[in-house]
Parts: sequence; structure tokens; C-alpha cells
Amino acid sequence: MTFGFIELEGGGTRVRIVPALGGRIVSLVALGREWLWSNDALPPRDPVDGASYSETGDSGGYDECFPTVAACNIPNGIARFGGLALPDHGELWAQRAAVVVETDPNGHRATCTWEGRRMPYQFTRVVRVTSAGAIAMRYEVRNTGHDRLPFIWAAQPLFPLTPSTRLELPVGARVRVWSHRGDALRGLVPEFRWPHARAEARIVDLSHPDLAGRQYACKLFLDMPAGTGVAAVAEGELRMEVAFDERTVPNVGVWLNKGEWTPFKGGRPYLNLAIEPGLGAADSLADALGVWGGAHWVEPGQTREWMLTWRPVTASRA
Repeated sequence: MTFGFIELEGGGTRVRIVPALGGRIVSLVALGREWLWSNDALPPRDPVDGASYSETGDSGGYDECFPTVAACNIPNGIARFGGLALPDHGELWAQRAAVVVETDPNGHRATCTWEGRRMPYQFTRVVRVTSAGAIAMRYEVRNTGHDRLPFIWAAQPLFPLTPSTRLELPVGARVRVWSHRGDALRGLVPEFRWPHARAEARIVDLSHPDLAGRQYACKLFLDMPAGTGVAAVAEGELRMEVAFDERTVPNVGVWLNKGEWTPFKGGRPYLNLAIEPGLGAADSLADALGVWGGAHWVEPGQTREWMLTWRPVTASRA
């Protein structure tokens, strides 16, 4: 199936956006390589609201997850929204984004807008590729209703996991474990300091995912320390880093899947990872509102704003 797309270019970087796939970024080419993982087992298809994302929509690329990541029911004690069921991966991936493309002296930019279906909000992402090859993203969520609106948000760019992949995150930052599977991480402690964690009788270094174990998968949430709003995935001398203000984007989710997980029975497990700047810890808004304490709110008629900048760099420029 072929979908229409929008391309933005600048400084040797090219970004391809597909409005019909929830505004997904399906390609990010920089420093002469494609950075995003694509799923050979699940080609892109028209999304269906309420369907399982992992079984129908996880074809690779870069998605936005809002107002939850994992499917959940909002706790009953939350005014107006208590008991509301939210779908897998949130609402944005399953609707065509309204897109406006503009040109100004700073280059081309694409503005994607989504309207809430189960909750009253408008979500906006502006993507601009600069002349230096950076990808600047500006986000807004506006509460269009009459009650405080709880949410979590995560950018979810999927990258290939290779023998040379390295993750660069603030050393010593607090990490909480959302989930893990596979013998390599049996007994993984529920909380540790990046990048070293105890799993049964050994210490694993998760900054080098290929060396951390033969086969495993895990989802982690890192609290960004003050003044350290940079995370990166590196392949050899090439790095894709994301910079942000940790006061407005306080968390980074880390997904590692070294040949352990696939949603398809008998299917070949994936080799991929994600570095996910986010507002809120836990994949589930219900858990973020509960024991994880990581939910965010936007007041009626108000707007929350934040920014990310993805920068391709080489070791000589880092």
C-alpha cells in the first residue's frame, strides 16, 4: 500500500512524514544513513482506531504517543475522565494528521495537528529541518474542555539495535523498570542508576545493549537530572542526539529489544530500540496517575508547550 508523504530537507538531513499514518516520520536520513528502524514483518497499513498498535501499526519509524502509551482505564477517582478506556499507543497514531507545510527564511516546516477523540484536546507538532541538518520540533497540547486533563506523552523513534549500538544518557541518573523479559535480565532490580543494573548475580551495562545479554527485552524510565537534557544513540562515530529542557521534558523512556519480543506467535523477534523523551513516567496513564506518580496535567483552556531538537553529529563534532 502506498501512502502520500511530505519531505523536509536541510543540511544533508531529510525527514519524511506520512499524514495518513498518524503523522508518523517514516524516514530520517542524516550523515549518509537511515536512522529509523522499519519492520519487515508488518508493512504500513491504514490505521484503525482502537486496534492493537503492536499487531497492526508497529511498522517502524517515529510516532507520538498521547495521552497514554499502554492501553489502560483511567482510575475512577479522576474527575470527568474516571473509568475512561484509552487505546494501545494512545490516540494519535490511528488518525490522519492535518498537515500544513510552510516555508520561511529558516527553511521548510510541517505542522501536524490532531484532535482528541476520547478526551477534549488539540495536539500539535511542528517539525523544521534547519540548514545545519538539525530537526527542531515544537509541541503543544491545548485542553479544549472544561476539566483538568491528565496525560502522558512520549516521542517514540525506533532505531535498529546492532552490535555497535551505544546509548548515551546521564551517568548516575535514576532508572525505574517498567517491564523486562528474557533470561538475560532475570532478576533485574526494579530501580538502579544508569547504566549499570544488577540482574541476579551479575551486573549488566545497558549502555551497550548488544553486550548486555544474548536475548532480552526491557522498558525503562529515566529521570533526567538538572542540567542534563541530552540523550543519544550512537553507531560507531555517528550519533543522533536529542536535546531538550529537562524542566519541561523530565523523562526519557528506553526500550531495548534484543531478539526477545514480537507480538506475532512464531514470528521472528525484533532487534530494535527507542530513546523516548517524554512527559511522565510509566507507559500507562493509569499507573502514572497511581503508584508511579508521573502524570502531567493541562488546565481547561490552557496550553502546555515543549521542544525537542534532534542533531546528527560525528565523533569529531561531538
